[in-house]
Amino acid sequence: MADSLPLVSVIIASYNHGPYIEECILSVLAQDYLNIELLVVDDGSTDDSVQRIERLQAQHGFDFRVQQNQGLTNTLNGVVARCRGSLIAPFGSDDVMLPGRISAQVAHMDGKPEVGICCGNIELIDADGKLYPEKRQNRDIPFRRLDFDDMFMERKPYPPAPTLLIRREALEAVGGFDPRIRLEDLLIELKITRAGYYIDGLNVLMARYRKHATNSYKNLRFMTDAILRSYALFSDHPQYEYVKYRFLNSMFLKVSNRDRTFARELLAQIPLKRFNGKTVRGLIRYVLPYRKA
Repeated sequence: MADSLPLVSVIIASYNHGPYIEECILSVLAQDYLNIELLVVDDGSTDDSVQRIERLQAQHGFDFRVQQNQGLTNTLNGVVARCRGSLIAPFGSDDVMLPGRISAQVAHMDGKPEVGICCGNIELIDADGKLYPEKRQNRDIPFRRLDFDDMFMERKPYPPAPTLLIRREALEAVGGFDPRIRLEDLLIELKITRAGYYIDGLNVLMARYRKHATNSYKNLRFMTDAILRSYALFSDHPQYEYVKYRFLNSMFLKVSNRDRTFARELLAQIPLKRFNGKTVRGLIRYVLPYRKA
């Protein structure tokens, strides 16, 4: 029975997530889909991640390797090159996969070769695994199909990174993950939709995204640089300038009363003619840094 189902390769790149890695791995092993290969790579952790993973690997027999730090995108490309699945799920080592997720995605993608990526909805948890307040959750986003313009222009809700299931054919068609840009999810979504595939977002709760002190999104300089470099790869798009400055204005507003030095750097990149309501709100916050946002 399992052999007749598409093989799904779940890839966990682990880096200093010792407190979370066991729950992450066990959530994958608990999936009801019958044809999964789990590949875990520790990318040079300096905490006790390796020891925790080794204990689970001894019990469950999944593929586990340890390497010197290479970064996420290089690690993913290395594992993709040796995994066997026709569908690939990169999964964060601090997140939790909810029951039935893989089954729902494989069933949806069956017979839809135009769908390069399938995703779903998430809920937010804190470092201790506690759910965020209901008003902070966004568990019930309706079904949506995204093409390149939907992604580039942010016309529909973005695919949450912890829920991506990628068709291997689509991933290979765009040359895999770009090692020059370490924020892997946005760029691969843009590349795959630019290649003519769709992203289907299901109204299915698929993962718990853990928010904690070392999340990549909290490194605002890193995020800003990675997103701007991703957008720049599509500078031939007629709306590139609009997309670029909309993002810069949003980031300026976000950091205006958090990091005044970075806020000044961002503001210097925005021409006066590209100012919008967020620029004005950011300037007010910048001038009155202690004003409650």
